[in-house]
Amino acid sequence: MYFPYLRGRQFELIALRELLDNNLIGQKIVPIIEPIKPTSTLAKTLNLYTEKHHAYALIMNPEVGEFVSKIKENHQEKNSVADEIYNNLTSDYLIKGYLMKKTTPAYLKNNQNLDQLMIVSPKRDCLDDYIKIYNEEEPLYSLIPDDRTFSRKAPTSKVLFMDRFPKAPKNSDYNKNVDEFFSEDHLFFNTEGFKGFSDYSIIGSDYNESGFAPLAVAIHIVYFGKNKELRVHHFVSDSNTDYKDPAGKFGEAVSKLADWTKVNEPCHTLGLDMLLECKESGKYPGLGTIKKYSIMHHLELMNKYLEGEI
Repeated sequence: MYFPYLRGRQFELIALRELLDNNLIGQKIVPIIEPIKPTSTLAKTLNLYTEKHHAYALIMNPEVGEFVSKIKENHQEKNSVADEIYNNLTSDYLIKGYLMKKTTPAYLKNNQNLDQLMIVSPKRDCLDDYIKIYNEEEPLYSLIPDDRTFSRKAPTSKVLFMDRFPKAPKNSDYNKNVDEFFSEDHLFFNTEGFKGFSDYSIIGSDYNESGFAPLAVAIHIVYFGKNKELRVHHFVSDSNTDYKDPAGKFGEAVSKLADWTKVNEPCHTLGLDMLLECKESGKYPGLGTIKKYSIMHHLELMNKYLEGEI
């Protein structure tokens, strides 16, 4: 199983919704959402996953934002968006997830359904806190780093959780290495005793609440290499000396993508085809939508692999 870990930014949520709306991800993909704030986009996404009977996980103690307190506060004030989200917290398809940190053991001490939770422990330092809660029993899923000691403490419910995206300091830096190894987790998670694998897709674990105009536009496309390993190719604009003309920069990057697909013939997905359609039409969809298409491509690609279509 694949557990893509996404924060609740608008275009990440829309990517999850459009994939499900188009029946492009099945039950072997369980999205994890770390929400930032209660928004109508989040409410619509949770509603759709409930309506479609598709499992998803929601982080109840997110690292950023004030999600839970805002939900409770706004729910009491009869806020419609908060009400929709609040109602989904009792969904049969929701897996409640908790980030493991110093306050988590006390927070979960009186929880009666510890075996139904997802526990996310991104660092080896989380192990002691994990043991305080789960000594003789286990959560439904334990997202853990690639660490042998931690793996021994979560022998049956473990999910390999690593940031696999090779993040560069700035977009123009991807020109230094346009094609890179991404991951082999999908090939070996089962034989290594994991229930599944998890990553941050093509976003990476870094979080920046405020967006900014980049000097360069970059498109990141994940694809299968010769031995079914995952690689990522970066398509970067050329006119990167100033912040002007993002549409022109996108045109440069997507033209490289179109040329690359003709030579390499990667597996086509809805997200990839939408990017190529932008090249044909000359349309600039905006930076958020570019990222949405790249996420959709990655998740649909993994679904095809897990369903045996590749």
